[in-house]
Amino acid sequence: VQLQACGGGLVQAGGSLRLSCAASGRTFSLGFMGWFRQAPGKEREFVASISWSGTRTSYADSVKGRFTIAKENAENRVYLQMNSLKAEDTAVYYCAAGVLRSVIASSYDYWGQGTQVTVSS
Repeated sequence: VQLQACGGGLVQAGGSLRLSCAASGRTFSLGFMGWFRQAPGKEREFVASISWSGTRTSYADSVKGRFTIAKENAENRVYLQMNSLKAEDTAVYYCAAGVLRSVIASSYDYWGQGTQVTVSS
């Protein structure tokens, strides 16, 4: 499975960005896709996840009500719509894919390259 993420950038606090992650290869083996982020000097942390069917979602408390994860089944693509961005959302964002639903990074088998999100205050 290969994951290709894009959509990061620089935005002012209060603004919005949409990240996209395209999955290809043996995607029939996947159960969930997720987004994680890692700020400088910090551990990689869970942001959101969605089932491969697109029917089950989970969010970290820090992003609930501001971020929305969605899946475009026809294109095997997952989006992360990020609204009301804050300076503390600044990080490298990674998409990931695996079999089981999890908030733990090590539970995911496949990772895309990171995309930088910078929120200026």
